[in-house]
Amino acid sequence: MNDRKSVRRNYFRWILQIIIGSVFVFSAYSKLVMPGLVEIILVDHSFFRDRASAAFFVRLLIAGELVIGLLFFQKSFLKQIVIPLSILFLAFFTVYLVYTGFILKDVQNCGCFGEMIKMSPVESIIKNVILIALIVTLYRIIKKEKSSFLIPAVIVISSFAAVFVAAPIKDLKEFRFQSYSYFEGKGRVDLSSGEKIIAVFNLDCEHCQQTAKQMAELEKAGKKLPEVYVLFFQEGKTTPQMFDSMTGSHFPYAMISAKEFFDLIGDSPPRLYWIKNGDIKVIWDKDFYEKITDNFLNK
Repeated sequence: MNDRKSVRRNYFRWILQIIIGSVFVFSAYSKLVMPGLVEIILVDHSFFRDRASAAFFVRLLIAGELVIGLLFFQKSFLKQIVIPLSILFLAFFTVYLVYTGFILKDVQNCGCFGEMIKMSPVESIIKNVILIALIVTLYRIIKKEKSSFLIPAVIVISSFAAVFVAAPIKDLKEFRFQSYSYFEGKGRVDLSSGEKIIAVFNLDCEHCQQTAKQMAELEKAGKKLPEVYVLFFQEGKTTPQMFDSMTGSHFPYAMISAKEFFDLIGDSPPRLYWIKNGDIKVIWDKDFYEKITDNFLNK
């Protein structure tokens, strides 16, 4: 009878370890895919002056999560170090979430699972509390066991190396769109990650309206385009809502000043930028429909 109880206890222990470890590993992976989003959040919350100073910390955070997650898939120092460390980690970020959610009143995606699973600070706090409860339960049912430094050391070294290799810190000083990190209809956006089209439109420009209408029609037809973000300049009385109504488009947008607008366009609007991972691949000033279909739809 005791043997059967011991087997069930051992199964339950490993189920908990797999669940907890998987959550930490997934959390690390979801941030690793787009670390710039977390950098932007930390800058928005004034924890860092700019993305360059936040970038190193974000990779340390990702590596730390990965280490903790992987350590739950083995036995060494589980009760002595791994479990207490994971609780401290979650407690620290729960306090951070309380500050951002209730003091700063930020209800946007907190970035805990990157863009893969968008969660508000309150939702993430609930997730952390449940995770801490599972970890405490695990702590109560396991015993202190003989430990070896080899496996934990390999996990720590390989995890930190993997994160910094997989997500090298980018120099964004020359990236002309780095200051645009919030778009109406989307929230925080990292324009330096992935493939995107940046459209610079004058709200009263007929050519801009026609281009937006063509792009919207392509999307409505189910054509696969990169994510489209619009920088609007308002010269007359046309508002973004009126522009969307006239063109049938609903792209995330940000408003820009006259100086920004004239710095970003060519001889006349509109202008489209095709960017990939922070590099401007192509700038288009005419024949937009043909350029889009040739590059994205006729491959």
